[in-house]
Amino acid sequence: MRRNRLFHQNDTEEAQIDLTPMLDIVFIMLIFFIVSTSFVQESGVKVERPVASTGSKQNQTAQLVGISESGQIWLNHQRIDIRLLSSSLNQIKATQPRLAVIIEADKRSTTGELIKVIDVLRQAGIPYRVATQKSSVN
Repeated sequence: MRRNRLFHQNDTEEAQIDLTPMLDIVFIMLIFFIVSTSFVQESGVKVERPVASTGSKQNQTAQLVGISESGQIWLNHQRIDIRLLSSSLNQIKATQPRLAVIIEADKRSTTGELIKVIDVLRQAGIPYRVATQKSSVN
């Protein structure tokens, strides 16, 4: 009789699921997604991009060079003189050999400033793209 009582007590206990391994996996996945996410960089100046119907989305991460409405040039959230742009980009290129640049020029900025920046990039041998907004009219 005593033996039946012991077995009977064990049968009434409910099995519990250990959630610790599942939580470990969830946290590891969370860390993976945070680390692997590419964050949007900004040039440091608010620009209104011109509209282009042939624009396409670029997934490559790149340095952003901004040209404000007044013709100021920005790199890494700092205003920079056009004469220093080449040396600054070459320093970045030393640490990032596959450096590419996206030029964010305000649509009200002068073409002359854009051409100066493009000229510096060509002389440094750095590939570049000009950022635009996709046209809403197709």
